[in-house]
Amino acid sequence: MPMDSKDKNVEKNKHFLMSVEFAVQGVKTVFEEERNMRKHVAFGILALFMGVIFQLDRIEWLWLLLAVFLVWIVEIINTVFENVVDMFTDFHFHPIGKKIKDMAAGAVLV
Repeated sequence: MPMDSKDKNVEKNKHFLMSVEFAVQGVKTVFEEERNMRKHVAFGILALFMGVIFQLDRIEWLWLLLAVFLVWIVEIINTVFENVVDMFTDFHFHPIGKKIKDMAAGAVLV
């Protein structure tokens, strides 16, 4: 996404709803641009559906929801790291950039 976008906001968000709107746009961007995020969402929804089928109790639901949302959150953080590395390396290979990307991907795997 180019930095010279016409819809850029240079001031602090003045309203809570504006902050929420930007956050939702960030989640949409990750979903649209990252194939792995779409896979994680699909498998997360499948896991939740399986939770309904297996009639999980409250504690099991808590653990399942925690696991699903943690995977989604860490995938978003991984995407942030990847984009920051790409921005600073101008999409050229750098060994430290590779280490950062590999470690962030490893966090999702764990």
